[in-house]
Amino acid sequence: MNARLRRLGGVLTALAAGAALAACSGPNVDLTAGGPNTVDPSCTKTTKVKVVLQWVAQSQFAGYYAAKDRGFYGKECLQVTIQEGGVNVVPQQVLASGNADFAVSHVTKTMASRAQGADLVNISQIFQRGAYLQVSWKDTGIARLQDLKGKRVGSWGFGNDLVLRAASAASGVALDRDAKVVQQPFDMSLLLKREIDAAQAKTYNEYAQLLETTNPRTGELYQPSDFSVINLQDAGFTSLEDGIYARGGTLKDKAAQDVAVRFLKATMRGWVYCRDRFDDCVDVVLNNGAALGKGHMTWSLNEVNKLIWPSPQGLGHLDPKAWKQTLDIARGGGVLKADPGAGAYRTDLSERAMSGLKAEGVDVTGASYEPRRVTVTPGGK
Repeated sequence: MNARLRRLGGVLTALAAGAALAACSGPNVDLTAGGPNTVDPSCTKTTKVKVVLQWVAQSQFAGYYAAKDRGFYGKECLQVTIQEGGVNVVPQQVLASGNADFAVSHVTKTMASRAQGADLVNISQIFQRGAYLQVSWKDTGIARLQDLKGKRVGSWGFGNDLVLRAASAASGVALDRDAKVVQQPFDMSLLLKREIDAAQAKTYNEYAQLLETTNPRTGELYQPSDFSVINLQDAGFTSLEDGIYARGGTLKDKAAQDVAVRFLKATMRGWVYCRDRFDDCVDVVLNNGAALGKGHMTWSLNEVNKLIWPSPQGLGHLDPKAWKQTLDIARGGGVLKADPGAGAYRTDLSERAMSGLKAEGVDVTGASYEPRRVTVTPGGK
């Protein structure tokens, strides 16, 4: 989420490319394939694809923009349109209605849509870790989810509050009964003005907005010590977040499966690019209309990379245990009434995409990944 704001040849060619990549040492493989949506000359057919994001252009979606702008989609004979999300653009609904081929969304809210009849299937789980925070001022005494009782609690709504509600309920706090829920914009303004006691945040976005703000009393930036942060993951409520979804019925067609594999392969290449070409990837995000500045997008990409890397089982792997935990939390909080069933996700397409990249010498696990140390900048500039 962001503040309110503005916004995928021939056999010989493939073998040559794979040999060249395999010859490179270390994680910094040159992944550049071409320009934005430049289709590889060896392609005999180009397939148009649309993917809808959860929110506006920002580092949360850097891999998709990198895959487009660096020609990875084009290498896979795909011409991809990236549709931004927003308050009035719910990705799983856009996908379910047939107005997109793929959507980026969280497990909990997508499965809630599936429970209402949407034929949505997780085909690749990009984010391996969660980023949900509940942030308050240190002096409010809010240190646990149980402490939200009787407090003014900011809630994003639009399905983005489901994990918070599930985690709170499992902790004995029914938000609508035990607290005063306040509609929170996708920024931290209400918390900064003390109009709410606790605000929803993500590690890669809203939390940084707080630290990028000047304390009017001191003239210096706010510090982590000024805030109390409940990390829902550390509290035992890790829920799978950004994954890639498609319509189950569409995927019955083998040609559609092939398109999906090529889309996943290129997208994964984009995320590898953002791991190994960090600074370039920040520029890609900025060039695609990110509303906040370079400092904020640098912080954000660093935090997003932490959610993805390392991926011991490979980028896009969906861990059945993590899936079950996510659903258990959702059911325990009353967000889901029943398990969505075995058909709610499939791993074969993502595995095919990963196998293709590994055959080309691309590191899809990031075992040696180390996050950067990022300095907060005033206003995220």
